[in-house]
Amino acid sequence: MHTVRELLAEKSQRALVCVGPDDTVFEAVTRMVRSNVGAILVMDGDRVRGILTERDYLRFVTELGRTARDTPVLELMTRKVLYTTPDTDINEIMAVMTEARIRHMPVMEDDTLVGLVSIGDCVKAASRDQEVKLRTLELYISDAYPGPGLP
Repeated sequence: MHTVRELLAEKSQRALVCVGPDDTVFEAVTRMVRSNVGAILVMDGDRVRGILTERDYLRFVTELGRTARDTPVLELMTRKVLYTTPDTDINEIMAVMTEARIRHMPVMEDDTLVGLVSIGDCVKAASRDQEVKLRTLELYISDAYPGPGLP
């Protein structure tokens, strides 16, 4: 299985989408839409202060009755952010995300933000791994496998 480091290397190398804690919810959601992402990191310099997700925004719209243009991200963001590291196995990340009911995790290495992974990224990588295993087994069963044969 892949590690988060391998997953990040396979992902397209686009810049992380971030906002500041004092930016408005409207600015954050606009950046998310333009970047086609489901979450945006809330940064204070190099420090992750929180994360704002599509779910956070939906909760905002339905429960809080405030306007997105006047509300700072700081008031809506998820403050308790779960992190992962580049050397963590993807199966472990998927289990943590599933248990915590989250879909995005920042990746930290030596207190430095190096990326953001989503549950979709992890599922895609796991699916590719299963596809390779399946093809290898099919080749083995059909005697077309180029590796060592059975004794």
